[in-house]
Amino acid sequence: METLIISNVLAWCAVIALVVVVLALSRQVGILYERIAPMGALMMDSGPAVGSPAPRLSLPQLGGGTLELGAPTTHSTLLFFLSPTCPVCKKLLPIVERIRRDEAPWLRVVLASDGEQPEHEVFRQKAGLAHFPYVLSHELGMTLRIAKLPYAVLIDSQGVLRAKGLVNSREQLDSLFTASDLKVASVQDFIDQKLLNKEAA
Repeated sequence: METLIISNVLAWCAVIALVVVVLALSRQVGILYERIAPMGALMMDSGPAVGSPAPRLSLPQLGGGTLELGAPTTHSTLLFFLSPTCPVCKKLLPIVERIRRDEAPWLRVVLASDGEQPEHEVFRQKAGLAHFPYVLSHELGMTLRIAKLPYAVLIDSQGVLRAKGLVNSREQLDSLFTASDLKVASVQDFIDQKLLNKEAA
């Protein structure tokens, strides 16, 4: 009988110790998450500011037709800046295709670049991008101050620039939509503001 009582006491002590360890680990995971919060698209401090009207441009498309940018439309627009020689851009193309397909009810995805048209025509054909609007425009890149690739810009249906940044992964592309939903310039700004508010409180 005495042995049974001792074993029960030891078992309960072990359970309590495990609960304390789990709670301590949970707290540490929360602290770690705040320190290494998800990295959103890296926004460069150049070009039109988030919240300002996007430039109004009429751009010729590969394969014919014209793309009107910056004017109110029925859909928001995701401009994905790429290059035929950019390996990260090529890696992201299946993700961009999925976004185009999944978000079609509210979003049009436009591929954008500059350079020689024949090179882009070959790239467009080989990569199977004929179903994307694809514009070549030095003016567009200069106006939006695109310095590094791959870069993405989200413009809402009213022609307002909602989010932008250097993107290297699906998470960074998704962060543009999150920033737009939260009505902030970037996910990083939102996280920084939350941390500042927490420290002030």
